Amino acid sequence: MSTAVVNAAVRLVDELTAIVGVENVLTERDEKLVYECDGYVIEKNLPDVVVFPTSTADVVAIVKLCGRMGVPFVPRGAGTSLAGGTLAVGGGVMICLTRMKRIVEINIRDRYAVVEPGVVNVWLTRALAGTGFHYAPDPSSQTACTIGGNVATNSGGPHTLKYGVTVNHVRGVEMVMPDGAVIETGGLCEDDPGYDLTGLVVGNEGTFGITTKVIVNLTRDPEGGRTLLAVFDSVDAATETVSGIIAAGIVPAALEMLDQLMIQAIEAAFHFGFPVDAGAVLIIEVDGVDAGMEKDTAAVAEIVASKGGSVRKSIAWYTRKEPEYVAIWKSRKSAFGAIGRLSPTFCTQDGVVPRTKLPHILRFINEVGRRHGIRVANVFHAGDGNIHPILLFDERDADQVKRVLLASHEILDECINVGGSVTGEHGIGVEKMEFMPKLFSPEDLAAMVALRTTFNPTGLCSPSKMLPSGAACLERKGPGRHSPA
Repeated sequence: MSTAVVNAAVRLVDELTAIVGVENVLTERDEKLVYECDGYVIEKNLPDVVVFPTSTADVVAIVKLCGRMGVPFVPRGAGTSLAGGTLAVGGGVMICLTRMKRIVEINIRDRYAVVEPGVVNVWLTRALAGTGFHYAPDPSSQTACTIGGNVATNSGGPHTLKYGVTVNHVRGVEMVMPDGAVIETGGLCEDDPGYDLTGLVVGNEGTFGITTKVIVNLTRDPEGGRTLLAVFDSVDAATETVSGIIAAGIVPAALEMLDQLMIQAIEAAFHFGFPVDAGAVLIIEVDGVDAGMEKDTAAVAEIVASKGGSVRKSIAWYTRKEPEYVAIWKSRKSAFGAIGRLSPTFCTQDGVVPRTKLPHILRFINEVGRRHGIRVANVFHAGDGNIHPILLFDERDADQVKRVLLASHEILDECINVGGSVTGEHGIGVEKMEFMPKLFSPEDLAAMVALRTTFNPTGLCSPSKMLPSGAACLERKGPGRHSPA
């Protein structure tokens, strides 16, 4: 390493330290090791420095410094993302937003809250307890993931089916642009005139800038609900039940499926009472006006029975604090942690298929797993066709890593083939960029690249993410779901 490079690195660290203080800068390898990847552990790279801003002004100063020195930078929240969205591809500065963690304002009368990006999703839920309102998006990593990260990937969660994904609950954001300018999109009103820039920013995966505040909608609590545990002998019967419920005009608040391997892992961890010999279970939740709950519950139970299943539990709830209600959702939302009982490493995919294709894609996943010698557990948002096959392997074995990548690619290719997509909520990150030319035409990709360049002209902000560059944008690698007619 040349003297000039070393001197530049020292100057960068010194200036970052002057901005945020020595306690908010990490430079030692052992300190940075936890930041070498996010939940997608297959690709890793250490940032040169990790910095923790505590205010928008800090972020502005850091971004301007990186711009002056030509250093790439990448924002990071809790690191729960599962597609390499926070990977420091070329090193540079990682801007970790977890110390920007204030709930700035809660306004029940106008039904909004203003939060900083490092606020953990469940903190807002707890802060709203007893108010009669809640923040609806509830990713499975709710107890760890941050709202800033949810905005970056447009996260979903079990209650997406009825209540929508993150973008449906964000009124506006404050964002530091890659040149250090601070902009605001949207606002406290729910429907500002003009272009929907907030909708554009949500889901940009950190490639447009760094979100420093978020204005979110608050949703009124339902009067009550019922949460059913439906048990089936086969995955096919469970997935056919999903289509049957939606076809009947019933829109559950949540409709989650677990296969046998996942059931066994969760039951060993949490002892809720899941039947470990079942082929699959559905967690079906209906909520709303309490007077209608029994009718909806009876209709769902009838559909379950018509597909050969049975309802083993029916939990009536009014506050979401009832012990059985808490236990069943703790089990479901801690599913990924329970995987540690089955395998030292796992890779979670995030494809989406039409609901009617769920039986096919689950059979396909099982066949791919058998062919590559990879065990696969399934737990996913069945109601909206957002599958999460979890491929189990040991990252210390290069052959297993190779087989997992091949299996993952086949699964995502098949999602595209049946009219779906390669992501429902985890984003593209670094993992799935090669699939973008299979989903979009060269013209579509060129427009997306032009849009990203408008926000991020130097390319220093979260480089090598989400969109392929160069020839990859211009050369089609498949039929392209969005091909011009």
